[in-house]
Amino acid sequence: MDLAFTLALHRAVDPDPDNDLCWSPYSVASALGLTATGAEGATRTELVTALLGAADGDLGAHAALLTAASELDEWHRGEQPVLVASNTLWAVEDLPIRREFAGELARWPGGAVRGAPFTDAPEDARKLINTDVAETTRGLIPELIPPQAILPDTVAALVNALYLKAAWQHEFAEQETEDRPFRAPTGTYYTPTMRLTQRLGYAHERGWQVVTLPAAGGVEAVVLLPDAPLIEAEPALDAAALSALVAAPSSVRIQLSLPKLSASTRASLKRPLVEMGVQGMFRRGEAGLTRLCPDPRLYVDDVLHESVLKIDEKGLEGAAATAVTMRMMSMSAPSDPVVVDVDRPFLLVIRHRETGVPYFVARVVHPQ
Repeated sequence: MDLAFTLALHRAVDPDPDNDLCWSPYSVASALGLTATGAEGATRTELVTALLGAADGDLGAHAALLTAASELDEWHRGEQPVLVASNTLWAVEDLPIRREFAGELARWPGGAVRGAPFTDAPEDARKLINTDVAETTRGLIPELIPPQAILPDTVAALVNALYLKAAWQHEFAEQETEDRPFRAPTGTYYTPTMRLTQRLGYAHERGWQVVTLPAAGGVEAVVLLPDAPLIEAEPALDAAALSALVAAPSSVRIQLSLPKLSASTRASLKRPLVEMGVQGMFRRGEAGLTRLCPDPRLYVDDVLHESVLKIDEKGLEGAAATAVTMRMMSMSAPSDPVVVDVDRPFLLVIRHRETGVPYFVARVVHPQ
């Protein structure tokens, strides 16, 4: 997955580094990748360029990368890791879905086409989708699609849902957790902070300290702590620098202090995507989603996203879901450890180590 897409959408959703933010590049890239598969013309070009950094990007390779990231390694210690992903096209019964698109969808993790009564019973359709997302996300996202989001001419919704739970390879001792100061832009306050002394991946370069925390199944958390205030450091971070930073750590004995975390974000991605140049799929009569459905009146109404991420002494748990809603026009022995105190705003990337695919990205300004 192109890290430029991750950074661009991260900033477009909320460009203020003084605000907390948590979202899932994996979930959004899955939903938009499938939308691109069902598109042609300018819409396909815009989506592929945004996702992969070039108009001739390989959507097949994109799908293969996301599929690889959905398959966790075995791990012989502690709790078995869990990763569940689903990709569902919910559609009214008479919407003519192209066989080729349905076949491509079936090759994605949890890919399926399912019926939903958008036209006859929109509230039932909304509840049906939300119930399925809630089941996939283990109840962390109970209502992805809010009331009144299903309109009289809504005919389909392409929905990705993701759930991830993995134990740390080196757990934090609960008795070591204590309230410690965290220097937020609004002032210093005390928050529950975990402590761990262990050999971990560590680097200090380009004005950032980087610590990697390995978890079960080949998952890892990458803490990115800037030397300068985050409000200055994050805007200067580009895809090349981020890629270099997450690859830089080597094994060092670390004494790490890290706040416990419970973060969530709920947002419409329509405006951020339009600002990034993804505009065609929202145009009535010009969306070009004819590889999904031959009717040229089909267009995207909105892209809804919700993400939840929790980190404690034992490990991490996260869930995310993205819905691309579609309407039809006019139709119904160690040396001294390096000390790293994460006591100020920082970035956090939860990723699949082997592929580098980011499951979650969080900006932590006010941990709670």
